[in-house]
Amino acid sequence: EKGLGNYKVSISEDAKDYLLTISQGDGRILLNSLEIGVLSTDPDDTETRKIDLESIKESIQTKTAKYDKGGDEHYDTISAFIKSMRGSDPNATLYYLAKMINAGEDPIFIARRIIIAASEDVGNADPRALQVATTALTAVHAIGMPEGRIILSQAALYVATAPKSNAAYLGIDKALDDIKNKEIGDIPGHLKDSHYAGSKALGHGKNYKYPHSYPSHYVKQQYLPDDLKDNVYYEPTENGYEKHIKSHLDKLKKDD
Repeated sequence: EKGLGNYKVSISEDAKDYLLTISQGDGRILLNSLEIGVLSTDPDDTETRKIDLESIKESIQTKTAKYDKGGDEHYDTISAFIKSMRGSDPNATLYYLAKMINAGEDPIFIARRIIIAASEDVGNADPRALQVATTALTAVHAIGMPEGRIILSQAALYVATAPKSNAAYLGIDKALDDIKNKEIGDIPGHLKDSHYAGSKALGHGKNYKYPHSYPSHYVKQQYLPDDLKDNVYYEPTENGYEKHIKSHLDKLKKDD
């Protein structure tokens, strides 16, 4: 079952009204607040968790006392979570993840942060990190909380323990900087589209070399505009799978 469906819960009308008031029409806040109340309430002899106005107020105030989602603690905690994954510390990663879950943080928000870290801080050192993180977002959305905490834990730990590289992040920012601040020049003629009428008369596509027609499916030719032809944007690291990427690119250069 999804979310809190595995729990027997009884909630008073005034507790319902209180939840509706504090959520201000935001369904996620409502569900997160209800979850805090349910998980903070011990079951009785019939395994029913009985929630009244007093207990829901106490549980929400206790769990969120230091975690104002619009305040410093919210941003400090997510910052520490991201930096712990980046710093390859699985224990700190779980601690800050638990802190956010305990405070009722939106699990979708957490999952999105894990996706960003998977790409920015792991990248092609382990391309599977992005797959794991993206799948976690889908899974958390499908099953909800509290079971979603396990999925978030798995994904965050994968990112935290994966080999690291920020080469993709640095590379795209270098390219964007050139696009914004330099005279980038024209696309080389042999790369231009030659399928429309009159394009070949303009020289489009002339002398293009089809890589698959050459040994190792590679042939040296210019792809960047003339003024940028020697620029290097992607510099793979020696970490994880990027070590193989670097070796492959070095071999291609050697064969030029």
